[in-house]
Amino acid sequence: QVQLVESGGGLVQAGGSLRLSCVASGISLSNSQVAWYRQAPGKQREFVAHIITDGSTNYADAVKGRFTISRDNAKNTVYLQMNSLKPEDTAVYYCNCRVFYWGKGTLVTVSA
Repeated sequence: QVQLVESGGGLVQAGGSLRLSCVASGISLSNSQVAWYRQAPGKQREFVAHIITDGSTNYADAVKGRFTISRDNAKNTVYLQMNSLKPEDTAVYYCNCRVFYWGKGTLVTVSA
């Protein structure tokens, strides 16, 4: 059974940083495309970043230069380092693996 568990969310002031983690069980993240999505209140879920098997990454324009996605194969974990956070980054952040598998999300709240 595949499980993705996100953690690391919380309340932070604008300009601050957080690091989200997505720990997987039942599936190897090193052999998978893994993405972060987010959903703000009243809005649709949107793509944030992804990392593919060769380590290549891609980012939404809104987070480019501020967020970094990375992977620790030994820990079967994918991270999202978020710097220079803005109030508009407030959302529930979800980990996605191979398109089909989703975690339950972790809430990030950025205060002005």
